[in-house]
Amino acid sequence: MAMRRVVVTGMGIACPLGVGVEHVWRRLIAGESGIRAIQGFDVKDLPAKIAGQVPPGSRDQGGLDLNEWIPVKDQKKMDRFIHFTLVAGTQAVEDSGWRPETEDDRCATGVMIGSGIGGLETIYEGSVMVSQGRARRLSPFFIPSALINLGSGHLSIKYGFKGPNHAVVTACATGVHAIGDAARLIMLGDADVMVAGGAEATVCELGIAGFCASRALSTGFNDTPTRGSRPWDKDRDGFVMGEGAGVVVLEEYEHARRRGAKIYGEVVGYGLSGDAHHITAPAEGHEGAFRAMRSALRHAGMAPSEIQYVNAHGTSTPLGDDLELDAVERLFGDASRTVAMSSTKSAVGHLLGAAGAVEAIFSLLAMRDGVAPPTLNLDNPSRESPIDRVAHEAQRRPINAALSNSFGFGGTNASIIFRAV
Repeated sequence: MAMRRVVVTGMGIACPLGVGVEHVWRRLIAGESGIRAIQGFDVKDLPAKIAGQVPPGSRDQGGLDLNEWIPVKDQKKMDRFIHFTLVAGTQAVEDSGWRPETEDDRCATGVMIGSGIGGLETIYEGSVMVSQGRARRLSPFFIPSALINLGSGHLSIKYGFKGPNHAVVTACATGVHAIGDAARLIMLGDADVMVAGGAEATVCELGIAGFCASRALSTGFNDTPTRGSRPWDKDRDGFVMGEGAGVVVLEEYEHARRRGAKIYGEVVGYGLSGDAHHITAPAEGHEGAFRAMRSALRHAGMAPSEIQYVNAHGTSTPLGDDLELDAVERLFGDASRTVAMSSTKSAVGHLLGAAGAVEAIFSLLAMRDGVAPPTLNLDNPSRESPIDRVAHEAQRRPINAALSNSFGFGGTNASIIFRAV
């Protein structure tokens, strides 16, 4: 059976730069940062005091007012990661214009939205109640508000999508795995349309404390938050936590064309690998990243020289950044001198399970508008490279194909390639 073509026909986003694809993209290209001092809980006992949080405000202003998206009576039945799923997912479905009207169409439309950690804040608050002897006061929605697959569940229920209903959990590679796996379901004929992406809401006391304990977070820029996320810079000291969701609508190409849908790009390559090395540190030379990218290129039937932009995993960690750079240089060879690679985590922080989906959206927009988003705070690169890392300011350049990387704890790696149609 011939593999079917898969295209992106809708996109939605909630992230530290705001809510709404065009609003967020304008701010990103302008070099703005969404990283601020943490709001909403006490950080006096936490070494890291900055994060990327979804800003409040009305939808028209590019902020988040939950009352505009979710009925008040339902909000307390869901963890924040589900809130973010519904906000980004609703945008993506609306943007796609896909409204299945027949039972066959509803059964051919599925949802695959993952999360790295899921309802962490809900679990934390519930455990406190139990430890204080208030177990009988737990909400009956405690379990379903924390379960990772309930993001997909709620979105499918909202729209009546009865096709494959799935969720991915691969730490920081979740977003790319969700989009890539959902695309394969369409390629293989298990669905005609899939709503796919990732969501995360770990900017809470337990989330920050946990990553601080593993010494993963930046602690040296608490007084200058926008400078905290600085991929490839010699002064980087860890990643900055972010929150939000990215969701895309994937569609079989002929299905999209028949209904006259706008097409942002085609999913042409997807690669996965495992390091089998260490629970948190990448393998030497980032061998797993190299193999994931090589596999994506092979799946796409493309040479590295045909890629004009790479959205790097680039978290701003001392070890990971340069190892990824090594792997990209090794794979691209002479083409390293012509490709642009940036880390948009410099502007929004690391959204963990949502990162890959948000960055897929940025990659598609880079192709659409012919502009590589900047890497902020790259003042003094920790090493030289023939690869242009788009320091400080966005660059106008033709982008026909883009590759996006996401790597996660446990040694899980994912790469995806989009091409203009």
